[in-house]
Amino acid sequence: MSLITRTRSKAATGHDGVGLLRRTLDVAVVLLLSVAVLPLIAVVAIGILLTDGRPVFFRQSRVGENGQRFTLYKLRTMRVVAAGPEVTAESDVRITRLGAFLRRTAIDELPQLWHVLRGQMTLVGPRPESDALALRYPESCRPILLARPGLTGPAQLHYRERSNVPPANWTDVESYYLQVLVPLRVAADQEYLHRPTLRRTFHYLLLTALFVTGLADVQRQVQ
Repeated sequence: MSLITRTRSKAATGHDGVGLLRRTLDVAVVLLLSVAVLPLIAVVAIGILLTDGRPVFFRQSRVGENGQRFTLYKLRTMRVVAAGPEVTAESDVRITRLGAFLRRTAIDELPQLWHVLRGQMTLVGPRPESDALALRYPESCRPILLARPGLTGPAQLHYRERSNVPPANWTDVESYYLQVLVPLRVAADQEYLHRPTLRRTFHYLLLTALFVTGLADVQRQVQ
């Protein structure tokens, strides 16, 4: 069963599917990157194994296109603990030393290229949300869960883990994320999804490349 209603429309989601051109771009980019990415994933996996043990990969059920679940894979960046908040802030004590570097450079996200190749994700789109957080989304923000999630995107670039640190008057990081950040993230993603042209897609891919290489930081301050 879908986590949300399967009724969809262009007006509700701001888009009408990924489209042939964006899908072609997804496959082409993944195939081009695979030559460099696969050895890098192997090296990082060995580093995780040596510094923090098993498991090397983190997996979690996420909400995909039309609200359908899929199992997302990432390189593990956090200690294996019994429990903790679903939202990870920059200062989260669960993040390992190597994990902090992987998250800062987004290297931990590279296994998600497999999901892009399979068509479960696209290169640019909303963040694939966890089941638990998706169920708690504000009603006005839930249509975003109908879109195909992306490896990167406006919200993922502008509101990263630094934004997840709540002000002193907030004690619950999850409530802060859902009530303050989610509406901002959804607005940023919807602005792209209403006009997901190839030019704008390349724009966000370029920003992502600049961010990963440390040449640009487009994170926004949350007032």
